[in-house]
Amino acid sequence: MKNKKYKILVLSDLIKSMDSTLKSTISLSNIINADIELFYVKKPTDIIKKENQLTAFRTINQEHVQTKRKLDNLVKSVYQNYGVNIKCTFAFGNIKNQIEAQINKLKPDIIVLGKRKPKAISFLGNNITNFVLSKHEGMVLIASGKNTFEPNDDLSLGILNPNEELVNLDFTETLIKHTKKPLKSFRIIKNSSNLKEVNQDSTLPKTVEYVFEENGHTLKNLSNYVSKNNINLLWLAGDDSAQNMSSSIKTSLKDIINNLDVSLLLTRGQKLKIQQNT
Repeated sequence: MKNKKYKILVLSDLIKSMDSTLKSTISLSNIINADIELFYVKKPTDIIKKENQLTAFRTINQEHVQTKRKLDNLVKSVYQNYGVNIKCTFAFGNIKNQIEAQINKLKPDIIVLGKRKPKAISFLGNNITNFVLSKHEGMVLIASGKNTFEPNDDLSLGILNPNEELVNLDFTETLIKHTKKPLKSFRIIKNSSNLKEVNQDSTLPKTVEYVFEENGHTLKNLSNYVSKNNINLLWLAGDDSAQNMSSSIKTSLKDIINNLDVSLLLTRGQKLKIQQNT
């Protein structure tokens, strides 16, 4: 598996934060040996403002030329700055349909989405994150616009609720190898009486573990410790399959995305909820 060439698909809206999203993507691709393809899609209704058929045709042609120019400049800039070639494609049409078609065509191992502010409206708004998680069987990286990880630098990796599934993933060993030591682990438990049941996974290298009791301040406390430890990639472990889901504590993925200012790596099967340790 060490020689496998992975595929990363970046879903882009070509806004300013794209620079930081690509920087984190390039960093990850360097570590796991992956090719990068960037895909941009725009709704025709965002392009065509008038009903006149001739005007609409001209407008679409102009938008096509302008978009291609933007992507060509982006490819050139990435190569000049990082020596990395990325492939860029784009389409005009229904956003979700085009994204699903691109996922089916490329079959990426990882899809990258830029993190948005909770109330931000953009191409990647409109529940695109949940849509991608429902259609994609691989991993999803939600890249923070502020706390990026730099190409050719070791990661500062944290793992939320590490489990056996995560340890056995293809490139876990490679990621950990490129992580500053010691590795940081974060767990959420139902109450302090469960603390004695929490054991560090013996398959992980030397790890500093932080355990949080579930309450109204859990995410705030977790965010503070992630920040104090300078974590720039938080790996969310967990399986949402019916046989493994607990009826006890479940934290909304949306809340985690909105409250933690860090890039998030979601494992296979990760959807709207993540299981917490009880």
